[in-house]
Amino acid sequence: MAILTVSRQVASLGDEICASIARKLNYRFFGRRDIEEKIVELGFPKSKLKKFDERKPGFFASLTRDRDEYLDYLQTAMLELASNNNCILIGRGSFILLKDLANHVSCRFVSDERVRVKRVMDEFSLDEKSASKRIREFDSERTGFLKSYFNVDVSEPTIFNFLMNSSAVDVDTIAEMIAVGVKSMITSERERAGMDRVDELLIGQRIVNLLVLVYQIDINYLRATLSDSFGGKKTVTLHGIASSSSLVERALKVASCELPEFSVKSEISVVQDYKAYQQ
Repeated sequence: MAILTVSRQVASLGDEICASIARKLNYRFFGRRDIEEKIVELGFPKSKLKKFDERKPGFFASLTRDRDEYLDYLQTAMLELASNNNCILIGRGSFILLKDLANHVSCRFVSDERVRVKRVMDEFSLDEKSASKRIREFDSERTGFLKSYFNVDVSEPTIFNFLMNSSAVDVDTIAEMIAVGVKSMITSERERAGMDRVDELLIGQRIVNLLVLVYQIDINYLRATLSDSFGGKKTVTLHGIASSSSLVERALKVASCELPEFSVKSEISVVQDYKAYQQ
């Protein structure tokens, strides 16, 4: 029926609410560990994951190719998990990556500062000062991650379908409200349209991964979009920045061979001597 994505403050009971929603809707809940395992399974080195995963990259980390590779693997992981349908995905900008799906429902869970501090104190046996520090650090990492990778201010409420305060409403009530909302919002037509779009996005993401990670064609910020064209044949359009036209030609040739059922065209900008990464 639907694909739910969840953004949450630290100590806002996000995992508990997701688990309750999953039970009520009979959905699969992909938590933090599930998503980590999927990213690594796809090929991103586990040793590098902690540098980028839900963290604001440092200055030099933000200029390395690892950053873009992490984003490629993250997007692929989210799309492959979303292809299960009837699921809940938490964190890592999932609400942005899947925002164009017709069957997507986005949620954000927050709590009052004092309540969050008390929850962290109880869970980790910390004093108030240490608990407050931990919350500030986690909040900074998550908001920095979303700003760095997606240029999104997570405090903007209009980007979510549901914004719930778990210090004012209990877990089961929040879960029930969202479950009822999902059932009323998502029709069979929206579900079909959403899953068709997931298939298209996966095609685009997989060709990007193939060009960048397998053929190692040095095109920065590469992405692929799909659109309808005349004659019923869909078009794949490549976007990004390359340092030479020969790189663009190679990318077009590879994409055309790998996707013979599609027309392939380029909107890649050629900027000579372009260097986006630290060596």
